Amino acid sequence: MGINFDLNDLQAFRAVVELGSFRKAAEAVSISQPALSRRIDKLEEALGVRLFERTTRSVTLTTVGRVFAPSAEQLLDDLDVALLGIRDVSSSRLGRVTIACVPSVAYYFLPSAVASYHRRFPRIRVKMLDMSANEVLGAVISGEADFGVSFLGSQESEVEFKVLLQERFVAACRRDHPLARKKRVTWNELYEHEYVSVDKTSGNRLLLDQALSAVAPRAPSVCETRHVTTMLGLIEAGLGVAAVPSMAMPGRDHPILTSVPLVEPVVKRRVGIVRRRGRPLTPAAQEFHRTIVEMKRGGVACSDAVGNNTSPKERPGRKTAS
Repeated sequence: MGINFDLNDLQAFRAVVELGSFRKAAEAVSISQPALSRRIDKLEEALGVRLFERTTRSVTLTTVGRVFAPSAEQLLDDLDVALLGIRDVSSSRLGRVTIACVPSVAYYFLPSAVASYHRRFPRIRVKMLDMSANEVLGAVISGEADFGVSFLGSQESEVEFKVLLQERFVAACRRDHPLARKKRVTWNELYEHEYVSVDKTSGNRLLLDQALSAVAPRAPSVCETRHVTTMLGLIEAGLGVAAVPSMAMPGRDHPILTSVPLVEPVVKRRVGIVRRRGRPLTPAAQEFHRTIVEMKRGGVACSDAVGNNTSPKERPGRKTAS
């Protein structure tokens, strides 16, 4: 026996799931609320189950509805993939893009990309997962995220890693700190001062431990954190100095924080787009991917950045850091 529902019914279902409201869903798919209700009723009748629990104040998925929702999403995404190259379906559909990214990228680079993308595709919702580098990999591999932006992944067989930019580590300090007067700082000089570090769960910690095997700090750090953003907050409060990726630093006009290039050795990290190998992007995700690449080519992100003191033209001003 055939199943009597169509694409419009699935799109109505997805709209209600994503927006949590029949009224908002009807507006999103440009039909009246009674017409949307009829589509949901038709889908439920065809499947022989109730997909939503509806009251005058709320709409929630039933247990069966929660099971069905990912399958419906996949069906619609697969259809979009099939149509990709025939016509642009992204600009007219209600959809979602999920991006996993490390916090420094989430603050510094992606907001501009999200704003540009939203202007072109206002009906597509962007979900940003700011995670550690290892968590970004996990989200991409599991399918929780369409793709990721991180500095880990080039050695993983399950993912593709496309470099966007290269940045170096710098010494972050207050403007009134002795290191702020230097043009460059060696790692040994950095470790002569009280410093803050990231803990062993951080991808940055792994990268630094490998690059600095010949550099031994004279004393342990005064504090360990999980994220670079927290480190910068501690530095701003006067708790020593820290080695951070240059992208994480605030702009040159920050009243308290500044940075100095670190040398002997120069340590760099490559930031790139992480995709699950063999998994095509949905049209909506493909367009967001293209937006990021085009913004990089246009110079929005800095390449081989070296800190506040030496690359003023490449860094937009901002009051807080990530």
